[in-house]
Amino acid sequence: MANIDYDNFQKSLKHLEDQFANYKESGERTELRERDKQAIAESVIHRFETCFDSLWKVLKRYLNEELGAVNVPDSPKPILRIAHANALFNSDIALWIKYADARNDTSHDYSLNKAEGTLALMGDFIPDAIDLYITMTKKTWE
Repeated sequence: MANIDYDNFQKSLKHLEDQFANYKESGERTELRERDKQAIAESVIHRFETCFDSLWKVLKRYLNEELGAVNVPDSPKPILRIAHANALFNSDIALWIKYADARNDTSHDYSLNKAEGTLALMGDFIPDAIDLYITMTKKTWE
């Protein structure tokens, strides 16, 4: 068995999970000003970026070292397609491509529409990323 370090992926996913929960609760918190709520939303997007980057990089190592895939490109979308072809995802590849597009969009476009679109994906992304973590590590999520 390969010695793949999943710590960064796990930590970034946990931080995203926690901050997304904070974001969902922020709408009901009357003590928060609008700029505070916006800062929480921006934090979720930043944590998504970090998590997604960590995810595809550890997934590349998994494909190489655990599954013996050769010539795995150094780019998220091809890696996601290879992972899908190897039945590593519980959800459709089209959704994973949406995650990659959202990550790409957040690094190039800071518009409100892009931010809202990315935030809307978190309810799917987080459980999908947790499922992938469990699949790769054979550990439970805590």
